Amino acid sequence: MLQMLLQKKFINLLGSKVEIKNINTIYFLGIGGIGMSALARYLKHQGKTVFGYDKTPTPLIKQLIEEGIEIHFDENPDRFGSVPDLVVITPAIPKDHKELIWLQENKAHIVKRSELLGIITKEIYTIGVAGTHGKTTISSIIAHMLRISGKDPLAFIGGITKNYNSNLLLSDTNKIAVVEADEFDRSFLTLFPEIAVVSAMDADHLDVYGDKEHLCESFFMFINQVKPDGTLVIKSGLPFPDKLPKSVITYGFEATATVHATNIKVTQGKYYYDVCNGNDLLFSVKAGVPGDHNILNSLAAIAVGIVLKIPAALMKKTIETYSGVQRRFDYRINDSELVYIDDYAHHPEEIKAFLGSVKQLYPDKKITGIFQPHLFSRTRDFADEFAASLSMLDEVILLDIYPARELPIKGIDSKMLLDKIKNVSRKDLYSKDELIEKLVGRNLQVLLTIGAGDIDQLVLPIEKTLNNFLKIYKL
Repeated sequence: MLQMLLQKKFINLLGSKVEIKNINTIYFLGIGGIGMSALARYLKHQGKTVFGYDKTPTPLIKQLIEEGIEIHFDENPDRFGSVPDLVVITPAIPKDHKELIWLQENKAHIVKRSELLGIITKEIYTIGVAGTHGKTTISSIIAHMLRISGKDPLAFIGGITKNYNSNLLLSDTNKIAVVEADEFDRSFLTLFPEIAVVSAMDADHLDVYGDKEHLCESFFMFINQVKPDGTLVIKSGLPFPDKLPKSVITYGFEATATVHATNIKVTQGKYYYDVCNGNDLLFSVKAGVPGDHNILNSLAAIAVGIVLKIPAALMKKTIETYSGVQRRFDYRINDSELVYIDDYAHHPEEIKAFLGSVKQLYPDKKITGIFQPHLFSRTRDFADEFAASLSMLDEVILLDIYPARELPIKGIDSKMLLDKIKNVSRKDLYSKDELIEKLVGRNLQVLLTIGAGDIDQLVLPIEKTLNNFLKIYKL
């Protein structure tokens, strides 16, 4: 019954009277989010009047302002001369936000970010990339592959792709779109793609789903929304529903997967492997980005390339020239004396995969990780799993929990998590304000920043500080 009600809700949405061509002014509440900002950029490019609110300025928001988008940082309903044609909101906006209340009272047409994405892509051949991990990397590899092959994609990416320095790839034709299909709040049920990619179904967002069973049910609903003659690309070993689209392609390390990698080796920090389609060798490749998890991400993109009949030579070129995404295994310093890598990992399985790759690359070096937990509920639900993953480090530094949309939960804090971490040589709990001072003079070999909150605001200061010390050290 729940499945039928939810699918009816989102199908009705796509039949709504919202037509982008009839909208002139769009207001974004929470415009600085990575998904919101991509939509704002797209609509600005379409000639719409776009403006918005966010809580604090960030480098991304500064870019939006430089691109001609008006953004403010105070809650002031008096700034509205009239009600915008469309208002787009993000879950991070609290219900008591003064501007949101004013817009509701004045009968503004309000949609979620995911709903707008569904409206924009409903008439476009869509590749929807879903999964509790890997969405951003997979979607950015696919977008890069489509660009290289001349297919002119429209792409909404949940990170800043290094190849194009943007979270949005614009298209002259809008005939094919690549989008991240976000499972949070069942957002991906606004999408009805021709190709769906599912990379993982690990338990997450239990504040929404309650348990893994209901999360998987939502993924099955998304799979059921693939067009009848479409294709499901799914990681080998994941469950899938009885009802399936016309074609199913699996990918993974297993030889039984349709698209799989063999002869994997790491030489001087570079990953080499062969890509097979069934029993056939497609090509051998030197990956542009490191990590076993990124091999899997590349295989998902290659499977999509096979569906779209992209030549093997162009798929190989894609993987070798792909530069990655900011905050995904993002090298900030790569020096013989010090390595500093930043990563967005915020789920225990993501951290485990990230640290596994780092340890594979630097087996003889001390690895120090700075982790900012994201959400009180996620920290509570996976405290033991977080502790186990972080115990892979030699040294652990925890920051306070980033609350995002949540209020504190009694007894759930970083000290509780720190106490659970075992078998590390050193563990500390610092505030953001004292972190850099505490790093100064510390014996660092490989440093990692990990998390999805506002830890990204510390990356550049850390990088500058460490680079200064490297210069002094080498004098």
